[in-house]
Amino acid sequence: MARQFSFLLSLIAFWLLLSGMFTPFLIAAGIGSAIAIVLLSWRMDVIDHEGHPIHLGWWALFSYWPWLAREIVKSGWDVTQRILHPKLPISPTLVEFVPSQKTDMGLVIHANSITLTPGTIAVEVESGRFLVHALTREGAAGLAGSEMDRRCTAMENR
Repeated sequence: MARQFSFLLSLIAFWLLLSGMFTPFLIAAGIGSAIAIVLLSWRMDVIDHEGHPIHLGWWALFSYWPWLAREIVKSGWDVTQRILHPKLPISPTLVEFVPSQKTDMGLVIHANSITLTPGTIAVEVESGRFLVHALTREGAAGLAGSEMDRRCTAMENR
């Protein structure tokens, strides 16, 4: 029940954020739409620990996402420099490593975080094995046992 209520509050907040108009009719329409979506989602049995992961908590929102955004910007800057300065080495590399996450949710968060970071793409994701393409050898060497791996595992265990 807590997951459905959290989902309802999230939908209402999202509606209000996108609407930007706070007339009684629009607020009522937003609440009605949110309730209808929650009821349909509940009936379809899609509100679960993966579909609406409230167990990750606020720590993920205020700690992991800003850190990931900073890593994306840093990596984007590195890729941009390598494109604009032809003397900087580009050495495409495939690297295989064992992630420390144990749940599917943790593996997905880690793989998506790798793919969101410019210069790296998670090619294959299996339980206990990642295959990642990196633009440089340095980027590939920094994947196994990385800060991203540690943070994803910490978020998974909350």
